[in-house]
Amino acid sequence: MNITELVNWNYEQKCRKAVQALEKNGFTAIYCPAKQQAADYILQEARDAQTVGFGGSMSVAGLAVAEKLAEMGKELLIHGKPGLKPEEVLNIMRRQLTSDLFLAGTGALTLSGCLVNIDMTGNRVGSMFFGPKKVIVVAGRNKIVDNVEEAVKRIKRYAAPPNAKRLNKNTPCAKTGFCHDCNSPDRICRIMTVVERKPPLTDLRILVVNEDMGL
Repeated sequence: MNITELVNWNYEQKCRKAVQALEKNGFTAIYCPAKQQAADYILQEARDAQTVGFGGSMSVAGLAVAEKLAEMGKELLIHGKPGLKPEEVLNIMRRQLTSDLFLAGTGALTLSGCLVNIDMTGNRVGSMFFGPKKVIVVAGRNKIVDNVEEAVKRIKRYAAPPNAKRLNKNTPCAKTGFCHDCNSPDRICRIMTVVERKPPLTDLRILVVNEDMGL
């Protein structure tokens, strides 16, 4: 086996262990060898949906399913579209809470089967865990960590600073690339959620993908 094959094999073991842990915790979890399998799964599960909400995930954006869903006649609820007024953004966020299908990424996924996220407004995690008829969370292999402590470190060290820069936030991390635990009005790290078991009223599926996805 060459280096690439060995790396993929190693990550596959971690992905499958995470899937097993998620299933033990009550989630529906699916191992996807590559992005295409994840995209195909989402398009299949979206057949009966009329409205599809997007939580702003770069992992989901990397699957390029939005255009195909639009071609299928779905109404896409995307609050990050350019040119929207603040009240329009807020209205879309609220509609995502009752969408037929909500698509999101996760900040980190532990090998014990926990989803860990840090949000600014809470609209994404709110829609992930209660409201939509069906939720699909996409987790690339780069999101897998040992435990919750490592998950928080991963998000604050590797995800939050580039996300703050991507969103044009006026925060120290968007300038330096390092978390400063700031009190900036633009701080995006405000709401931390740790989900240890499947929420009982939510049809929540998690796709664990053996490729790096998102930040």
